[in-house]
Amino acid sequence: MKKTAIIVVDMLKDTLDVGSSFSIEEGRKIIPNIQHLLAVARGNSLPVIFANDSFLPDDFLFRETGRTPHSIMGTEGATVISEFGPSETDIILQKRRMSAFFGTNLDVTLREMKVDTIAVAGISTPVCVLSTLLDGIAHDFRVIMLEDCCAAYRRQDHESIVKVYGRGAMYPLLQAMPLVEFLSTLTPNRLIGQ
Repeated sequence: MKKTAIIVVDMLKDTLDVGSSFSIEEGRKIIPNIQHLLAVARGNSLPVIFANDSFLPDDFLFRETGRTPHSIMGTEGATVISEFGPSETDIILQKRRMSAFFGTNLDVTLREMKVDTIAVAGISTPVCVLSTLLDGIAHDFRVIMLEDCCAAYRRQDHESIVKVYGRGAMYPLLQAMPLVEFLSTLTPNRLIGQ
């Protein structure tokens, strides 16, 4: 039995809304592709999981990097952008660190749904997306980076990660592919999880 889940990483109001002090401009460019991905996934009963930064105001990451606090737990800025819903069937997962697996119940949730493959979209490619992909392999899942559904602060950083990991040492456990290619791999059985 094979089943794919979609994980959307950190597509949040604090990181994407125009005028936000922490906005990732490249992230806005991938919104239409992720909207298409979500429509297909929801229309075919694939699990959709939003893995969201959810920090404390005085978090270690802010103290040690000097970065502006953002995506603070319980605030509007730590919620998924309105362009994605989310729908009632989606799972919202709060994460305190980069990987969607670290300190969360994502592993158990995916296993209960009989998922064996995760397709990851979102920001930022070299940090939270990559951490989630690598931890996915560490938890015995096949992982796919949806390259035109991911972004970084700088386009060249995103492209470097895709180049290094797309067909690297972990292939075929870790693959990078454009959305259209990923959607073409979803057979009817894989779509409905049978």
